Amino acid sequence: MENFLYSPEFSSILQIIAIDIVLGGDNAIVIALACKNLPEKQRKLGIFYGALGAIILRVLMVFFATYLLAIYGLKIIGGVLLIWIGVKLCLDSHEMNINVKPENRLLAAVKTIIIADFVMSFDNSLAIAAAADGNIYIVIFGLLLSVPIIIWGSKIILKLIDKYPQIIYLGGFLLGWIGGEMIQSDVATVEFYGDLNWTPLFGALIVWATSFLYKLSKKNKNI
Repeated sequence: MENFLYSPEFSSILQIIAIDIVLGGDNAIVIALACKNLPEKQRKLGIFYGALGAIILRVLMVFFATYLLAIYGLKIIGGVLLIWIGVKLCLDSHEMNINVKPENRLLAAVKTIIIADFVMSFDNSLAIAAAADGNIYIVIFGLLLSVPIIIWGSKIILKLIDKYPQIIYLGGFLLGWIGGEMIQSDVATVEFYGDLNWTPLFGALIVWATSFLYKLSKKNKNI
C-alpha cells in the first residue's frame, strides 16, 4: 500500500481528481441550471444521469480530444452551441413548462446536460489525458471518484438557485464566457484572426442581453 502511495499511478489519480474538482464546477452549474424546473423527485434523476453522462463523455473524449481539437472550426461550432445553451437555460427560467409532462422535462434536461458536457469536454479531456499519461484505467478510476463531487456541487447550486433565482443569469453568463473562450482558441480563429481576447466577454454579453430583452418583452406584453 505504501509503495502505491508513492507510485506514478497514484500521483496521476490525484491529479485527475484535482482537475475534475476544478473543472467539475462547470458541469455542476450546467446540471443545476438544466434541472432547476424539474419536480423534486425528477431532480435527483436529472442530476444522476447528467453526472453519469458527463463522466462517460469525459472518458470517451480522452481518446479523441487531441484529434478533435485540431479540426478547423470545430471549437467555433462548439462555442456557438454553448452560448445558445446558456441563452436557452436563461430563457427557460421565465417559462416554467407547466404544460409539459415531467418525463419529457427530465429527458430535455438530460439532453441539454449531455450536449453541454460534450462541448465542454474538449479542453478538459486534454488535461486529464496528460495527467493519466495514456492509462485509461486511471482515467476511469479518477473520474468515477469525481462523480460525488459533481452531484454534490449540483445539489448545492440547485438549492442556491431556489433561494436566489438571479444565480441562473450568472450561470448563463459563465456558459457564454466559456463559449467565447472556445471560439477564441479554435485553430481557425488563432490562424486567421490572432488572439481575439474580447470573444469570452462578447459570448457572455450575448447570453445576458438576450435574456434581458426577452424578459423586457414579456413584461411589456403583460402591461
